[in-house]
Amino acid sequence: MTKTGSLLRVAACYLIGLLVAGSWLVWGPDTRWLWLDGLVADVLATLVVYAFSRAHGNSSFYDAYWSVLPPVLAAYWWVSASPDVNDTRAWLVMVVILVWSVRLTANWVYAFPGLPHEDWRYPLLKEKAGRWEPLVDLVAIHLVPTWQVFLGMVPVYVAVTRTGREIGWLDAVALVVGLGAVALELVADVQMHRFARDRQPGQVMDRGLWGWSRHPNYFGEFGFWLALGLFGLAASPADAWWVFVGAVMMLVMFLGATIPMMEERSLERRPTYQDVVDRVPRFVPRPPRRVSA
Repeated sequence: MTKTGSLLRVAACYLIGLLVAGSWLVWGPDTRWLWLDGLVADVLATLVVYAFSRAHGNSSFYDAYWSVLPPVLAAYWWVSASPDVNDTRAWLVMVVILVWSVRLTANWVYAFPGLPHEDWRYPLLKEKAGRWEPLVDLVAIHLVPTWQVFLGMVPVYVAVTRTGREIGWLDAVALVVGLGAVALELVADVQMHRFARDRQPGQVMDRGLWGWSRHPNYFGEFGFWLALGLFGLAASPADAWWVFVGAVMMLVMFLGATIPMMEERSLERRPTYQDVVDRVPRFVPRPPRRVSA
């Protein structure tokens, strides 16, 4: 299947998923909680994506859903909220989310070779699951990321639905952090794409931002979710104790699961990557260490 044909199938999958979610929001029962309505709709759309994944034997149907859903969810909450919400703050939040969504989705489209390509991590999980593979596919590959993203979006719900709090300096900080994080991810991705295009066999990336952090893209991604928490805090300081839970969970996932899996694979495929590990910080960018001879 060509890349264009593959992208059209993924787009059709997401369109059907969003139509199912929207139908539930319009004609389904009202839970009385706007956030819960959004969660149920999100899960229903995820189940549609899961059905496509199973039909094609490829769980990478889910990959871009991570970046496609957040702006839709934020817009639904904003439109459905009280007319007294601070529209300036809501617009700032939407700008950050849209810029992030377009960049991340475009990066996926650029790098996606087409079906039957599947993210290398998914077969590992499925093979270990044995007869429970369909359940692991549903929960670990589809539902858990959906819940993770939804948790990261909770401060957005606060920012676009709470009333009575004027825009202030913290909103400006959130805007700068959010756009700065997206810019960092963009630069890191461009540098990696150029390296991948020209690299020699066995060569490892330690240039540009990748010479200051082994995973600058994930550092930028965490910065984006942190910015959403800052917007939530700006809208409702009383909720400071929980608006950053989503960002913290993202950090735990990156440091506890995603990055270790990628580093283990890099060391297996390119032994010279150990030199990068010895010199370059794992996550937070800073000048590389000097390794004595």
